[in-house]
Amino acid sequence: MSMTVPPYVSIEEVPESNARVVTILNPEEKQQRAMWGTVRAYLQNHIRGVSEGHTAILRLVGVGYRAMIEDKAITKSPEYDGQKFVSLKVGYSHPIELGVPLGVKASTPQPTRILLEGCEKEVVMSFAADIKKWRRPEPYKGKGIFVNGETIRLKNKKIK
Repeated sequence: MSMTVPPYVSIEEVPESNARVVTILNPEEKQQRAMWGTVRAYLQNHIRGVSEGHTAILRLVGVGYRAMIEDKAITKSPEYDGQKFVSLKVGYSHPIELGVPLGVKASTPQPTRILLEGCEKEVVMSFAADIKKWRRPEPYKGKGIFVNGETIRLKNKKIK
């Protein structure tokens, strides 16, 4: 895990309180002000990922929706040694097989739940979005794949 910091952003230590502060060269310049908070947020996510880790919990809501973690895939070949695959049964005529990215650990505590864990938030949430893409939550029946406690408001049926 690495991150490139722009040359106009610096990380300084506050002597009286063992804290670090992100500063920029010119607070008047718009690009530098925009990157000020962005770099701070990326650094915070990296530090939290190394110390605690990031998680994403996906709920599969729908009749017959199931997920399994498998060692081998029928339709895909592994990108690296020991790669696991998430197999989704979400209403298609065939199972959807997605390779788990490097650095992400996937598990299924229940057949309708997927737990993704990893140290890089961007990779974990990107993989969660790839899984969610196969069945987005729909507002009429409330079926779909929900990420991290996401909810939707149900719409009323269409009346003529």
